[in-house]
Amino acid sequence: MTGPLRVGILNDLAAGPPSPTDIEQWLRRCVEELAACGRLARPVEFVNAWGLGLPAGTADAVERAFAALVDQDVLLIVGPAIGDNALIATPLAERAKVPTLNWAGAERARGEYMFHLQVGSHEDESIVLARQLAKLGAQRIGVIYDLSPIGTRHLHFLQAEADILGLHLVATESIAPLATSAAEETTRLLVARADAIVYLGLGLSALPVAQALTERAWVGPRLMNTAGLRGYAPDFARAIDGWIYIDMHSDSNETLRRLRERLSVPAARSLAAAKGFDIGRLVAEGLARATEPTRDGVRDGLERVKWLPAAEGHEGTLLGFGTYDRGALHGRYLVLRQWRDGRTVEISR
Repeated sequence: MTGPLRVGILNDLAAGPPSPTDIEQWLRRCVEELAACGRLARPVEFVNAWGLGLPAGTADAVERAFAALVDQDVLLIVGPAIGDNALIATPLAERAKVPTLNWAGAERARGEYMFHLQVGSHEDESIVLARQLAKLGAQRIGVIYDLSPIGTRHLHFLQAEADILGLHLVATESIAPLATSAAEETTRLLVARADAIVYLGLGLSALPVAQALTERAWVGPRLMNTAGLRGYAPDFARAIDGWIYIDMHSDSNETLRRLRERLSVPAARSLAAAKGFDIGRLVAEGLARATEPTRDGVRDGLERVKWLPAAEGHEGTLLGFGTYDRGALHGRYLVLRQWRDGRTVEISR
């Protein structure tokens, strides 16, 4: 009997089980579907390692979890999920020569062995937000950003696009990623007479930002990056009611619609289903297309995944990799939505 293909899952969102995500379930589902149609000759075994990464945890925890998976002879690692931790894992993947698929927002977390399914983008999101601000007629933009690689990267690209569009960042205030109050920072933005406010970061500090603006009864345009995905938690959605944000799923996406119908996925789980399905297919297809059951063979297999219709993004978004191409999503994969009365509503671009 042939040995299994071992796939590691690097969990950087918690220090130990249970998992805060359903990624393993989607990986298993997609692998089983390919096995059922005869495209996977070997069984697939999943191995978990846990390391609570930044900002709540440490870089060392991510490094230890990655090393534990390498030591268990996995052919592929899935994770991390947070951009800061994906940046930590990238040189580890390159040194160990283990193909790794992170599902974060950092396009710098790519390399010969590091593949990237964009769940947001530190670079692209700010461009979409700047263009939406221009569409809304905003001119004086106040920005609160996490003092972290995520927040500062977002700010850099927002500033660059604002300069092109003639928007003025009249005030930029940094905030700790784990801040519990933003009263002083938001006050300074309002004193600068901002006519729109943008939050950029991981999202843990977005809640006090939103609460501070609500307390000041400020009702101008409010936009945030994929931090707004935290609105899928009802309490968070209530706090950021009215905020425009970047999501990863569109009501017009036919691949997602068919997936939801087939699996009876409720509307509230659309994002999780789209993300999980896309990750699962990339892993399953990469294994199925591997040139040999080795780490380099799986890397080659991932490069051969091309032109899969993505469940994420607008209709027509495609999934795939290639030689020197490590970003999975191609096309209009970022979707503008707004939280209204606890519901996420897609808005036109």
